[in-house]
Amino acid sequence: MFNKVLIANRGEIALRIIRACRELDCKSVAIFSEADRNSLHVRFADEAFCVGPGPSGRSYLNVPNIISAAELAGVDAIHPGYGFLSENAGFAEICASHGIKFIGPPATAIALMGDKASAKHRMLEAGVPVIPGSGIIDSLTEAKKFCAEAGYPVLIKATAGGGGKGMRIVGRDADLAAGLTAAGGEAQAAFGNGGVYIEKLLVRPRHIEVQVLADEYGHVIHVGERDCSVQKPSHQKLLEEAPAHNLDADLRMKLYEAAVRASRACGYANAGTLEFLVTEDGKFFFMEMNTRIQVEHPVTEVVYGVDLVKWQIRIAAGERLTRRQEDIKPRGHAIECRINAEDPDKKFTPAAGRLGSVLMPGGPGIRVDTHIYTGCEVPPYYDSLLAKITASGRDRNDAISRMRRALFETEVRGLATTLGLHQRIMMNPSFVEGRTHVTWLREELLSPQTAAAGSHGG
Repeated sequence: MFNKVLIANRGEIALRIIRACRELDCKSVAIFSEADRNSLHVRFADEAFCVGPGPSGRSYLNVPNIISAAELAGVDAIHPGYGFLSENAGFAEICASHGIKFIGPPATAIALMGDKASAKHRMLEAGVPVIPGSGIIDSLTEAKKFCAEAGYPVLIKATAGGGGKGMRIVGRDADLAAGLTAAGGEAQAAFGNGGVYIEKLLVRPRHIEVQVLADEYGHVIHVGERDCSVQKPSHQKLLEEAPAHNLDADLRMKLYEAAVRASRACGYANAGTLEFLVTEDGKFFFMEMNTRIQVEHPVTEVVYGVDLVKWQIRIAAGERLTRRQEDIKPRGHAIECRINAEDPDKKFTPAAGRLGSVLMPGGPGIRVDTHIYTGCEVPPYYDSLLAKITASGRDRNDAISRMRRALFETEVRGLATTLGLHQRIMMNPSFVEGRTHVTWLREELLSPQTAAAGSHGG
């Protein structure tokens, strides 16, 4: 086991990793920007180093400063969390060149699966169904040719990155050029790579993802699936649950088999997630692979009894995966609500500033992952996630009842949040009946103005 791990992240995921390290008797080292000086991850870590001012490009993405902090602290490994440098193959290689273990998959797997076009090609080779799509689009003529063959509507997607950025829906030939320009520009700004490709758009699919764990000795298992269909118009997830409700047993097994096969095909090791779109007629298609821990990992941990973050660290430290596939069975149901500093009535505009009173729920079946507290500052530079509330129960109805109670107990004052929207979701009849899909939130609960801020997607 490692002696000391640096966490190259902030907020609730940094705290989550610090807690895993402490339980493994491993010392933790936090990094922080000047804007996060009073954050809880700084307080709870064994050591902490400032790596720059507030903007992420000068702090949490400042590789020279992060590596300098790691060397000063004498760490054995770096855990990147999610976002920031977590899916940066170059950063993984830099860690290795400095004799520091990157807690994640090999750089080759990150690079392969991080480029959506190359990932789809490898999946096709492995016999995993993929959505009909183009290669990297080099011209409007090429784009028009694909769209004529596939038929509208189509989805333009950035080949790099994720989080719903660099995506545009196009429903007719006349809007194609503008869609390509907008998606490419957004992708360039967000990821430094303006490459885009085009996919045939699936109408009202579900977003189902499969969690995998793989060690460095070729042992790969799945850890069940999650339904992430409740999404903002920007395609970003808002609520997740495990296991997926109303999912045919045969289809579930096919998803598991595809996920394990895909992981082997890219030489994967550590924790990862295969994301699929599932149509109403039971067909499924590979969308992308997230080569890191997911924001929504708590629902899987609660339902399947597997500590994914500890296993990330253990696998990176060279341990063999001792969990057997036959041991992975769901126990009840769990739902996670992301409480973001955003105003759902104003196109989910992010909010920043000082929080007032903060009260988090508790009681049976409730887990809270958060870094906020009464009076803390929410900087304007980072993701708007404030807290994740996970409710679990014997079945889905039990989990919904507990989530309703937990949301009633929750108080986050001072900034606009998604708390009220989650309360409305929990009371919505079609959600309770399990009739959700990737455009459900936009169609069912959002005002026309907010819904128009985005469109279909995963």
